[in-house]
Amino acid sequence: MGPGRQGERREDGVKAAGTPPQDKLLGLEIIRFVSALSVLVWHYQLFFHVGAGPVDFVRADQPFYGALRLFYEHGLYGVQVFWCISGFIFAWKYRDPVAARTVGPRTFFILRLSRLYPLHLATLLAVAALQSLYVARQGAFFVYQHNDLYNFVVQLFMASEWGFANGESFNAPIWSISVEVLVYGLFFAILRHVSRSPLVNVGVLLLCLAARRLDIHHPFVDCLAFFYAGGLASIGLEALQGTRLRRPLTLLAGALVVAVPLLLPDRVAQNRNLFLLAWVPVLLFVAAQPLRLPPRLQHLVAAAGNMTYSSYLLQFPIQLAISLALLGTGPAPLFYSPAFFVAYIAITLVAARLVYRFFELPAQRAIRRRFA
Repeated sequence: MGPGRQGERREDGVKAAGTPPQDKLLGLEIIRFVSALSVLVWHYQLFFHVGAGPVDFVRADQPFYGALRLFYEHGLYGVQVFWCISGFIFAWKYRDPVAARTVGPRTFFILRLSRLYPLHLATLLAVAALQSLYVARQGAFFVYQHNDLYNFVVQLFMASEWGFANGESFNAPIWSISVEVLVYGLFFAILRHVSRSPLVNVGVLLLCLAARRLDIHHPFVDCLAFFYAGGLASIGLEALQGTRLRRPLTLLAGALVVAVPLLLPDRVAQNRNLFLLAWVPVLLFVAAQPLRLPPRLQHLVAAAGNMTYSSYLLQFPIQLAISLALLGTGPAPLFYSPAFFVAYIAITLVAARLVYRFFELPAQRAIRRRFA
C-alpha cells in the first residue's frame, strides 16, 4: 500500500523505458483511493470497542450500511488491492532501471523508506502516548493489547509481521506495510541478480499458489502473490503499447472485470482471495489505460491518491483519540449516527491531506536530499 505513488516519479528520477506516461495512471489513483476508503469504512467498527472488546455492536446498524455494505463486510480486502497496485507501479517504475543497475540498492531503499518511515514513526509515537492515557483511565488498552517495550522495538523496525511480534500492538494497521517491505527486498534482489523476465512473475505466482495448496498461509505469501500479479499486469500493458491488440484486449478485460462478479457470485464468495488475485490485476490493466480528465480533476485525483498512505496510518490514532475523549460517556449510540460517521471520514481525509502536504512530503524530500 502507499508506495510507488504517481507524485513520486519526478522526485525519484526513475522511469522505465517504453512505459506509459504519467497521466495514464490516474485510473490507478482512483482505485487506490476507493481501496483506502474501503479500509477506512471496514475499521469503523473499532469505535465500538471499549478496551479490548466491542460493546453493543451490531454490524448492520452502522451508518449508511445499505449503501456501504460492501465496504463494511469486505473492506479489509482493500489491502490486497494496495499490494497489487504497488506491484504494478514498481514493475512500471523500477523493472528496467534495477535490472540495468542504474538504480542501486542504496538509492532504491532510501526512496522507499523515505516514503514510508517518517509517518510510521510519527503515528507509532502518537499511538504509544495515547494508549498510555487510555489504559490509565480504562484499565486496558484500546483494541490492540500488546503495547509493551518489546513490541515497540519491533514496530520501530517495521517488523510487526516478520514473526517477531507476540501480538497486535500500537498502530497495528502497519502490518501490511511491514510485509510489503520484505517483498520490496525480494523484488530488488530478483531483478538485480536473476532476471527481469515476466516468467519470473509467473513462477512466483505458481509458488504462492502451491504454498496455499500445502496450507501454508502467511501474509508474506499473499503479499508476494498480489505484488507479482500486479507486476505481470504492468508488464502486459507495456508489451501491448503501440500494438493493434491493445484496444480489443482492453475491451475484453473490461468486460471480464464487470461480468465475472455478476455472473459467478457464488464462486467469488467461495474463495475471495483467489478471485481477487485473478481479478484485481485485470482491473488494473484496464484502469491504467489513457484517462483524459480536465486539469483540475486530474489534480484532485492525484491528491486523493497521494493521501491514501496517510489516511491508512492515521485512522487508528484518530479513532483512539476520539474514543479516549469519549470514555465514560456511553458513546455507542453516537457511533451509529450518520452525522458522526460523515464527520469522522471528513476529519480523517482532511488530516490525511494536511499530513501528506506538510509532513510526509517535506520529510521525504529532506531524507532524499540528505542520503540519496
